[in-house]
Amino acid sequence: MSQQPPFQEATLGSTPIRDLGLTIAGTRLEPTLAEFQNELERVGIRRLRPRFYLSTEWGVPFGSVAIAIPFYLARPDLTALHAERIGHVEGFNRADILRYLRHEMGHVVNYAYRLYEEPEWVQRFGPITRPYLEEYHLEPFSPDYVSHLPGWYAQKHPDEDWAETFAVWMTPGRDWHKTYARRPQALSKLDYCDRTMAALADRDPVVTAAELDEDVGDLAYSLEQYYRNLAFEPKDFTPGLDDALRATFEDLGRPEEGGAGLADRPASALIRRLERELMANVYRWTGHFPERTRLLLRHLAERADKSGLVYPESSEAQAVVAVTALVTALAMNHVYRGAYVPERDPKAP
Repeated sequence: MSQQPPFQEATLGSTPIRDLGLTIAGTRLEPTLAEFQNELERVGIRRLRPRFYLSTEWGVPFGSVAIAIPFYLARPDLTALHAERIGHVEGFNRADILRYLRHEMGHVVNYAYRLYEEPEWVQRFGPITRPYLEEYHLEPFSPDYVSHLPGWYAQKHPDEDWAETFAVWMTPGRDWHKTYARRPQALSKLDYCDRTMAALADRDPVVTAAELDEDVGDLAYSLEQYYRNLAFEPKDFTPGLDDALRATFEDLGRPEEGGAGLADRPASALIRRLERELMANVYRWTGHFPERTRLLLRHLAERADKSGLVYPESSEAQAVVAVTALVTALAMNHVYRGAYVPERDPKAP
C-alpha cells in the first residue's frame, strides 16, 4: 500500500480537489467496503452490486446504483480537517461508515427495482414525488418510523423512510421484530421490507446505471472553496438569548455562596468544551443540524464572555446539565418554530 504525504492545510490554496489523487483503493474504506459486501451476501442480495465512488457527500443519484462516499473519508488528515471545519463527520469510524452504507444501499435497492412505483410501497411510505426539503419538521420518538441515522431521518421524505427501514432490516445482529414489536406502523414497514427483499433475491435489477454525481475526479474547486460553500450563516440570535444564558448561570449561584476556597470558572470555556459532544447529541435527538448547533454554541460563548458570566467550581456537573438543557430547548424551538427565541405574534390574543 502506497503512503501519501500528509496534507497540510496551509497548502489548500487553489488546488482543485480533483488533483489531490483521492481514491478508495488502499484506504481504510477498502476493507470496510469488503465487509459491507459480505453483509449484502448474508442478507441475500446477490444480483445487485452497487458501484462505490468518492464525492462531496453521502448519496445515491436518483435512478442509479452508485453510492457516493464523502471524499474526506479517504484520508485521515482530510477527515480531521473536516471535523475541524464542520465539527461533525458522517462516518467518523468503521461502524459509522457501515451505518451510512446500509442507508444508501436502501436507495440503491429502491432505484434498481423501482420499488417506488409499487402501490404497496407508496401506501406504506408515501409518493416519492413529495417535495424534498432539507429543513423538515419531525416528531421525536414517533411510533410510525424506524430510527437508524441521527436526526429522526426517516421522517424527512418517503425515500428516506424506506432507506432507513431497509438499513434497520439489514443491520447484523439487530432484532427488529423485538425492537419494534410495540410500534405496529414501523414494524409493518419492516415486514414489507423483509417480504420484498426475499422476493427480489433471485431477480436481476431493472436499473443498472451507475451515473456519478460530482465524482471526486471532476471537482475543480479547492478544499477552501468547498468549506466556504458549506458554511452556515449566523441568524436568529436575538437579545432573548442573553437573558436565557444569564439565567442559566445565575441559577448556579456564586462561588462565595459555597464557602471559602472555591474559584470562579468562566461560562464561555465550558460552552466551548461541550461543543463537539453537544453538536452530535442535539442533532441525534432533535434534528437540529450540527452546523447550526456549532454556530449557536459559539454565539453563546461570545455572549458569556461579554457578560462576564461565571459559575462556582463546585457546580461543574450542574453547569454541564444546565447548558445541555438550554441548548436542547433552543434547538427544539428552532426546529419547530423557526427561531431560537420566537417573537410573539402581535395579532395573537
